[in-house]
Amino acid sequence: MQRVCPPVLFLDFDGVLHPDAAFMTRKGPTLRAEGSLFMWADLLVEVLEDFPHVQVVLSTSWVRHLGFARARSYLPAPLKARGIGATWHSSMGKGWLDQSWWDTASRYEQICRYVDRAHLTNWLSVDDDSDGWPEAKLAHLVCCDSQHGLAQPGRIDELRNHLQQAK
Repeated sequence: MQRVCPPVLFLDFDGVLHPDAAFMTRKGPTLRAEGSLFMWADLLVEVLEDFPHVQVVLSTSWVRHLGFARARSYLPAPLKARGIGATWHSSMGKGWLDQSWWDTASRYEQICRYVDRAHLTNWLSVDDDSDGWPEAKLAHLVCCDSQHGLAQPGRIDELRNHLQQAK
């Protein structure tokens, strides 16, 4: 049974909050492009000010590499406070889920798994990866160009429109 819930925003980092040129190094995540990590995060913070009930679920590979708490810690405080979970959970690496599934699953499939388990009806994804999204579900996706993320012309307006419809 699906339940009415606050809107949930599935959030990717790379290609959304900064260019898709972030790499994990011994010193932590590093951006190998012009700009800085999370350079467009304030755009999302500003939009979400008008939608105080939106919760954030991390749908980024950062969680798999760093864990949920550490990945979330890179976000600005207003986004960090909205973070309620992630599509990847540490128990998935302990045999709970066949890792080969995770390695081959599209971002859409990973999100759907979370949506199904949490019985969500009111959700949206912001990502630069549209692979595997069926046409009927594209209304749940704000797809960014991987080099411009949320700074891509029209993305913020599209996100705002989606969130207004989800109220």
